[in-house]
Parts: sequence; C-alpha cells; structure tokens
Amino acid sequence: MKMKSTFIAATLLLVSVMTEGGLSAQNPIVQTCFTTDPAPMVHDGTLYVYTGHDEDKADFFWMQEWRVYSTKDMVNWTDHGSPLAIESFDWADDRAWAAQCVERNGKFYWYVCLHSKLSNTMAIGVAVGDSPVGPFKDAIGKPLHDGSWDYIDPTVFIDDDGRAYLYWGNPNIYYAELNDDMISLKGEVGKLEQTVESFGAPNPEKRVKDVKYKDTYTEGPWLHKREGKYYLLYAAGGVPEHIAYSMSDGPLGPWKYMGEIMPLQDTGSFTNHCGVIDYKGNSYFFYHTGKLPGGGGFGRSAAVEQFKYNADGTFPIINATREGVSPVGTLNPYERVEAETIAFSEGVKSEPNVKTGIYISEIHNGDYIKVREVDFGNKSPKRFTATVASALRGGTLEVRTDSISGPLIAELTIPSTGGWECWKTLQTDIVKPVTGIQDIYFVFKGRKGCKLFNFDWYSLTDKHAREQLGYSSFLLNCSFIYIEGGIPYNSLNVVEKLLGSVNPVNMAISDMVCCFSDNKRAASFKRILRIKSRVVWLVSSLSFL
Repeated sequence: MKMKSTFIAATLLLVSVMTEGGLSAQNPIVQTCFTTDPAPMVHDGTLYVYTGHDEDKADFFWMQEWRVYSTKDMVNWTDHGSPLAIESFDWADDRAWAAQCVERNGKFYWYVCLHSKLSNTMAIGVAVGDSPVGPFKDAIGKPLHDGSWDYIDPTVFIDDDGRAYLYWGNPNIYYAELNDDMISLKGEVGKLEQTVESFGAPNPEKRVKDVKYKDTYTEGPWLHKREGKYYLLYAAGGVPEHIAYSMSDGPLGPWKYMGEIMPLQDTGSFTNHCGVIDYKGNSYFFYHTGKLPGGGGFGRSAAVEQFKYNADGTFPIINATREGVSPVGTLNPYERVEAETIAFSEGVKSEPNVKTGIYISEIHNGDYIKVREVDFGNKSPKRFTATVASALRGGTLEVRTDSISGPLIAELTIPSTGGWECWKTLQTDIVKPVTGIQDIYFVFKGRKGCKLFNFDWYSLTDKHAREQLGYSSFLLNCSFIYIEGGIPYNSLNVVEKLLGSVNPVNMAISDMVCCFSDNKRAASFKRILRIKSRVVWLVSSLSFL
C-alpha cells in the first residue's frame, strides 16, 4: 500500500512538472503544425519567419508548402498560412524544402528549392509578391537554376552597395550574383572550394576516408553581414548535424572556418537549419528541433534563442532551450486579435479559408491557447467578444489569467452555429476585473473526445452590451431614414461601413449588413423592419444592465 501511494505521488509530481514546464515553454514557437528551416526577415517593424512544413506522421522529408508567421513582440506569433506551395510552380512536382524571402524595392522575393519535372533533380526557383505574406507567384515560370540533386537550401543577401548574392547546396556550396531584377543570375554559377581552413574539410570528392577533419560543411547556408564582416552559417558534421560558421571580408570569400555555434545536443532532430537576424536591438538565432509532440527527424519545428556577439564579432555557443526568448512588446486586446496569434498552445490546429483567412480548428476538451504580455491598461474591460463556429454541439470558451486553471475573467457559451465555417460573433461580460499586463489562456471545454468549435478572432471592450446596442440602434435608425426617404441605395454603403466598425452584439447587426448586399430595395426594407423589431426587443431585454 505504501509503495502504491508513493507511486501515485511520484506520478502526480511528474505530471505537475510536465504541465508547468509546458506552460512556461516558448519553444518551439509554433505548435499548430511542424515548421522547418526558419528564415527570419524584418520589414516595417514586424519580424517575419518563413518556414517549410513537415507533414504529420511523415517517414521522409515529405513537404508540400511553405508557411509564414509574424511577431511584433517575439513571444506571440501570428499564423499567415501557406501563401506558396509546390502547386505555385508548374515546372515542379515535389519536395518543398528550405527557402528564404527578402524585400527589394517594395517587392518580396522568395527563393525556394524543389524537385524539377524538367531535369528530374532539384532546382532553385523564385516567387514574387507585393506583401510579406503574399499572395506570391512564380516570378519567371521556370527554374532560376536547375539540374542537380545538390541544388537545395538557397540563402539570399543584399549588400550595402545594392549587389545581391545567392548561396545554396548540399554537399557542395554554390553561389551566384543576382541581377537588379532579383529574378535572373548575373554571370556564371560558381562553386566554392572547400578547404580545412575555410570550412573545416576539403570538398567532398577530396576528403580522405577515415581522416577526422575539424568539421564538414553539409547543407543549409545562411549568409549575412555585420559591422563589415560577412558570416556564412551552415549545418555541418553530416548526420546528425550541428551548426557551424565561417567568416570573410567579402561576400564571396575567401572564407575562414570559425567553429561551432550550436553543438550537437538533444534537439530531437538529426538535422538543423538556422537563420540569424537583429530586431529591436537584439540578436536572434533561429533553428529547428524535433521537440513538438509527435515530432522528430521528419517532424521538425522552428525555435529561437536570443544571443550577443562576442566583443570580436564572433558567435558565442548557443544552446537550445524550451524557454526561448523574452518579450519585446505587448499585445493590445482592445482591437481585433486573430485567434491564430499564439504564444503557446496545445491540441489545436489552424485552417485557411479564402473569405475568413486563417482560423483555429480541431478544438477539443482540455485544449488551450496562451497569449503573452496582454496589456489591459489601468481600467478593466467590461465585455469579451469572439467569433466562433460549430457544426454540432459547441462548447465553452474560458478566458483565464496566469495559467489554464488561473482566475476566470470571462466564460463564453458557444452553441451550434450551423456549420464549421458558419461564423457567429458572441459576447459575454468580464466577471473578474483585470488590469495591467497579463498572460491570458483560452481554455476550451466541452464533451470529451469530439471536436467542439472553431475560433476566428476576439477582442475586449470597455463598454457594456447596452451601451453598444444603443450606438448600433442609432446607426440602424439612420439606415431607415436612408431607405424610407428614398435616398439612393448605394448610399447605404456609408452605414454599412459604420456598422462594420462596431463590435456586433448579436446576429441582428450581421443581418443588417447582409441586407445591404441585396439589390432589391423592397426585400431589404422588409428585412430591416424585422431586424428593427428584434433590436428594440434586445435593448428592452437588456434594460437591467
């Protein structure tokens, strides 16, 4: 009996440690899917990370698309979905492997590698878009460079003088200069001569069997510049991989091997792939691990560590952590916040929709989403609004602070809405005042074992429902004047825009907007009369507020 009690106590302690560890973890930075080969880019005050995507339960590098995530605080990451995939390139049919995106003259160029139907080998391609999150399209309708299984993992760098360079390759290192248009090569493609001095070992064909070299370049180059020095980081050592680097006084070398940055350690993955960037005065090192549940060598996830360069400009040793990095900003809950903006989560997935955009799905009982550094200000909000959808039984969305079992500040009951993408905007009161900067947890409850609902966005307001209804009712009455007074139907667009700026309190407002899309004025008028009576009833029924 004593042994049984000891076992139970030990088990509970282990579960407690695992739970607390999970809630404090920041790495991997995305938990809704596997995200490989992270490539960071800063644009207009936002840090973007471009990743690959390992499929669930893969037994090889079966990768179909690339994905984009962004942050302004380094702890909450917004999922922008997959704006680029194999299908974006007519000449390709497989292996959407490592890639990198850069901006030039207002355009965004995404350099990728994938399997070419033209050569039946790997090739380098380039896509272009007008926004960091797309849409993107094949820039030239053919490979930028084709013809070898070596042609993987492109990295791109634009120097201070405007010249742009492209590096890629496994196990050889290739390079080329890009023309100003960023979609064609200037001159011939070169191949770096690897030596013991430059990369720790000679070119693959010159390596002597059983000779132990300082290091060996493998794949995944990352080129960047700092204080006049050029850095080429790469996965090294064969399998398993660590991260090493070389330095130079010029973008094309000669290179000098400098040593390891991230040594071999328990990352849960036999590959690694890095990217380095400065953001808001800090330096960040991105890499991938196999630490997400269900992950491993073919299920990898992006992670990040903050570091400081040594006084002489060299890299320190950087180790993988679960804690990740500290926040460099806060999140404003009084504006629309996408549900796919997440610091950490468990159990949920993200899905795309052309009309809605990205939303959170696969919500089951006990799943949660954590959002960090939420700034409520000095005055507590009064209402919580969320847009949700459920085809069947719905569930409950709890809003808590501190932890998944922390103080409950709001609870929203979600009914069936008629479909998994039939969205309803619902509201509930804040039941416990909250101020200052807090971490919040969206905890999902409902019947066990089944999918409950989908979650699109949320916001908080410092107004009660009655105050919002009064303003909305005023706008609705204005719209009656437009129609009853014979004002041209197109003028209703003004009211529609005004209504769109109000947090809707129930479907009466949504119906109101829908009627503006009806080209038949008579039908619109009848619908508005019905809605008007519903709004009056709602206002009177909420008179106790």
